[in-house]
Amino acid sequence: QVQLVESGGGLVQPGGSLRLSCVASSSIFRISDMGWYRQSPGKQRELVTTISRGGITNYVDSVKGRFTISRDNAKNTMYLQMISLKPEDTAVYYCNTRTSTWPWGQGTQVTHY
Repeated sequence: QVQLVESGGGLVQPGGSLRLSCVASSSIFRISDMGWYRQSPGKQRELVTTISRGGITNYVDSVKGRFTISRDNAKNTMYLQMISLKPEDTAVYYCNTRTSTWPWGQGTQVTHY
């Protein structure tokens, strides 16, 4: 099974920035459409951005212009650059395929204070 490891979360000031990373244990990552998800307390996990294996990206309206998804297929790694963070961005962030095919990782906590 593919394992996913997210990192890069932390505490962030109003308007601050963070860069999250997601490393996949298998090179099947390179042919997979991927996404970043987040889950806030009391809410369902939501898909906020996706990137195709060819690099085409999509974002939900709430993060457009502030979040940037990217990937490095040579490293089986995906990134999420977040700027101008808002209180509503506080959540545990997860990566997975666009259809959440693989087992979930532990996620990485992003807390806006």
